[in-house]
Amino acid sequence: MARRKKIYEGKAKILYEGPEPGTLVQYFKDDATAFNAKKKDVIDGKGVLNNRLCEYFMTGLNNIGVPTHFIRRLNMREQLVRACEIVPLEVIVRNFAAGSLSERLGIEEGTQLPRPIIEYCYKDDALGDPLVTEEHIAAFGWASAQDMDDILSLALRVNDFLAGVMYGVGIKLIDFKIEIGRIYEGDFQRLVVADEISPDSCRLWDIESGRKLDKDVFRRDLGNLSDAYSEVAHRLGVLPRAQVTKPKLIN
Repeated sequence: MARRKKIYEGKAKILYEGPEPGTLVQYFKDDATAFNAKKKDVIDGKGVLNNRLCEYFMTGLNNIGVPTHFIRRLNMREQLVRACEIVPLEVIVRNFAAGSLSERLGIEEGTQLPRPIIEYCYKDDALGDPLVTEEHIAAFGWASAQDMDDILSLALRVNDFLAGVMYGVGIKLIDFKIEIGRIYEGDFQRLVVADEISPDSCRLWDIESGRKLDKDVFRRDLGNLSDAYSEVAHRLGVLPRAQVTKPKLIN
């Protein structure tokens, strides 16, 4: 069997050439990174959990008419996706103050924002993914004015979907980031949600206790990352909870 051609390797995923033209295989690694890869570790099972959760979210978005690059899950660590040209932006949607927003503006973490706030970062690891404005995006040609209208619409629709799904299982969607891809169909292009949606790319807090169920567990040394991600998967029904049975006494 021929070895698959590696197209790209990032901090948490590897992209391989797909089995059909216009497709890629996205492989989820167990690697965990934070602070622009200054903190690293390998968390057993993380890739499996993120693959299953990403499948759940992307399938849900496809089902409500929000286009994504996701086609189907192939196995425990891989999914088949459409090849697309990634817009060089991270699109961040914030519902509550946390992380860098709290640091920049001096707002206490957990403070509900007056409305969802959309921020954009230029994708460049060497520069630390700096925050940019729509003026930067237009000036450097990273996306057109129409693209930005479509990206904003996609981001808000994803937010509505994720916030509702999470609230239904007792989880508060603090913020998340997505990436957007361009898919070309003849002379036309359309924008789709690409990359991944998982606890790696979201901040998720338990509504009652405030317990963090996202990568902040790793960033801030708050416990076991796999346990946090597993809790999200269990609540969403992505993974069944283990059935604990009492031993039977035999006379």
